[in-house]
Amino acid sequence: MAFYDQKVAEELGFDFVDVKMQDTATYRKYRKILLAQYPDKAEMGWPTYLLCESPEGDFKILGEVKGGHPKGEFRERLQELIAPTP
Repeated sequence: MAFYDQKVAEELGFDFVDVKMQDTATYRKYRKILLAQYPDKAEMGWPTYLLCESPEGDFKILGEVKGGHPKGEFRERLQELIAPTP
């Protein structure tokens, strides 16, 4: 599923980082973002996608998409996160 979600994210101009807990180096690098959104990981969906600004530094979480979705719905949910608010 991540392969297709990555394609959609990149089509929308996002960088996509697949963080698996088994990949300890990548997990450690982005752990602070995960714990900022889910301090005890209790409310996470599988998969969980966090849309972040400046993930390498002083990050800001812009939104999330939880759970698996068909390609079109995933695209719509990402677009909703970046849509300007009235």
